[in-house]
Amino acid sequence: MIAIRTRPPAAMSHLPRLRRALLAALAALALLLPAAGPAAALSRIKDIADFEGVRDNLLVGYGLVVGLNGTGDTLNNAIFTRESLIGMLERMGVNARSSALSTTNVAAVMVTATLPPFARQGAHIDVQVSALGNAKSLLGGTLLVTPMLGADGEVYAVAQGSVASGGFSAAGQAASVTKGVPTSGRVASGAIVEREVGFDLDKLKTVNLMLRNPDLTTARRIAEVIDGYLKVDAATPLDPSTVKLSLPPGFKGDVVSLLTDVEQLRVEPDEVARVVIDEANGVIVMGENVRISTVAVAQGNLTVRITETPQVSQPNPFAPTGQATTPVNPTTGLPTGPRANGVQFAPGGGGQTVVVPRTNVQVDEQSNRRMAVLPAGVSLQELVNSLNALGVGPRDMISILQAIKTAGALQAEIELM
Repeated sequence: MIAIRTRPPAAMSHLPRLRRALLAALAALALLLPAAGPAAALSRIKDIADFEGVRDNLLVGYGLVVGLNGTGDTLNNAIFTRESLIGMLERMGVNARSSALSTTNVAAVMVTATLPPFARQGAHIDVQVSALGNAKSLLGGTLLVTPMLGADGEVYAVAQGSVASGGFSAAGQAASVTKGVPTSGRVASGAIVEREVGFDLDKLKTVNLMLRNPDLTTARRIAEVIDGYLKVDAATPLDPSTVKLSLPPGFKGDVVSLLTDVEQLRVEPDEVARVVIDEANGVIVMGENVRISTVAVAQGNLTVRITETPQVSQPNPFAPTGQATTPVNPTTGLPTGPRANGVQFAPGGGGQTVVVPRTNVQVDEQSNRRMAVLPAGVSLQELVNSLNALGVGPRDMISILQAIKTAGALQAEIELM
């Protein structure tokens, strides 16, 4: 017997190699997918916490807006506007107390602004201008020099410029139209910073991170993520809203680089199970961790609906009045007027237009709604589906959630707005 040995084709010889490559690619993909899944729910530290000391400061000032087209304050009614205008003119060498001021082109305003952290002298910030008196519009006005004061009474900026108002009003003898709020406006880059708020960031040895939503679990997770990144025990949670960060030896004098790296780290924030209810608008917001114990819920009320739909009965022309009596002449005592089968016809038609009442009474006992059993530990989606299966609206759902909370079956806080 002769044994014949054959070689496989060239394409067949590459199958084991292709199979191994395919399995390796699938294994790599399986390792990547679990890591990419939770990352989508993570948040940066800069989005859930602030660095203590890096904060805004509020400024406020009182000033005058001039150049209005007859839409300013009435000086006889707005005494503060009159006195401010006289004081401003006197500082400029104009004696205005002996004259009668009757202009309507000036308005007293309150000027507000936010001084950002680390703002330097000469920087420009936006200011908001709001009418204080009975001015009708600030459109086209110019804000005069206005000192902007901080909480300590010191001047931190000076504002001046043209007021841009997004609203307007127009009126005639029989109609008027108003869009937006014409008594409020904005001066873009209208204030110049004159005083800086001192804060030496590079000299800090410890930095506190303040959580915007205080939570013990989130604070601990932030500390663990920071320690894992720095490879040292530098972060310590002090309370639900504060994480203390001590500068490692490698970042002495370079706090900015440390904070830049820390704020980019990602953490999965935890949250308290909470149900927020706005009864005025019928709005319900439930968190992901809301759970309930086993409870039976039934909803339904007896509804009686009475609808009145009156109808108008309009007779045809020359319709009979329906009276069988014939008019009699009071002088002769003889019957008068045309008759037809003993029924009198009026000259303009004897039938009368009447309104016929129609009443529709409906009673809805909600008999199609049954009691539903909500099992323990259901998720948010299952809870919403169960309540929707009862056919209730948002306002009825508010009452149901409050009743479940009263029964001790709702494992969440209820916050009323």
